[in-house]
Amino acid sequence: MELREPTSEERPLRLRLDIAYDGTEFSGWAQQPQRRTVQGELQAALARVLRLPEEPKLTVAGRTDAGVHARGQVAHLDLPERVWQVEGERLPRRLAAVLPGDLRVHGVAPAPEGFDARFSPLFRRYVYRVSDAPWGVDPLRRHDVLWHRRPLDVERMNTAAGALLGEHDFAAYCRKREGATTIRELQRLSWERMEQPHFYAATVQADAFCHNMVRALVGALLAVGDGRRDIAWPGRVLAGGVRDSAVYVVPPHGLSLEEIRYPEDADLASRAQATRRVRTLECG
Repeated sequence: MELREPTSEERPLRLRLDIAYDGTEFSGWAQQPQRRTVQGELQAALARVLRLPEEPKLTVAGRTDAGVHARGQVAHLDLPERVWQVEGERLPRRLAAVLPGDLRVHGVAPAPEGFDARFSPLFRRYVYRVSDAPWGVDPLRRHDVLWHRRPLDVERMNTAAGALLGEHDFAAYCRKREGATTIRELQRLSWERMEQPHFYAATVQADAFCHNMVRALVGALLAVGDGRRDIAWPGRVLAGGVRDSAVYVVPPHGLSLEEIRYPEDADLASRAQATRRVRTLECG
């Protein structure tokens, strides 16, 4: 029997979605029964707007935990090409009409060849925001800024962070998952003072993160910044190689996923292939 080439209406098309959300009222990204999640809300909205017989399945760059926010989340989904031909650039506006106010899709476009939201990224960049104001956090920022009750020394925290940069086994700062490696390349970990008094932000960037890694790193550095631990302590914890109960995992609400960086279009497929190979080895 002669094989027929699929028509443009039948051909699958991969779309990239750029997403932002306030994680306060979400039980994280991943869809869960009887829980309000980002994935669940977004897939339901897509099915409604596009009049699909069933919800599409989104593949995300990074699964955020309950309470974690995002400005730069990325996901992809595969749909028949005809859907894009009909909806095209109207899709963000149509989604805005049905999505809740704490979730927005601010970009939708056909993805380049080889693009994979999960496996193609070069790095993920998070920011954790903290205030050590003696009177507490500005009420308008209470959902995305942590109140730290002790005064902080940014220089101490940045000095301590230097020992954590590079490729290491971050088992001491991760919640261990069976069959998964905790080796990561931490590319950036730095604190800066913001314009408002008593307001600080930690930028944490890596090729990937294991569970609770960002919040554990921030918690360790806050203990240095307020003087409860010496500057060398986070490095000693890292060298110990096992989860340390003395490391406080800070609450999720101060954390925001700010950016997912991808390589040039020509390198997307090779990057995804290399990442998949590493992930396969993790579970082997």
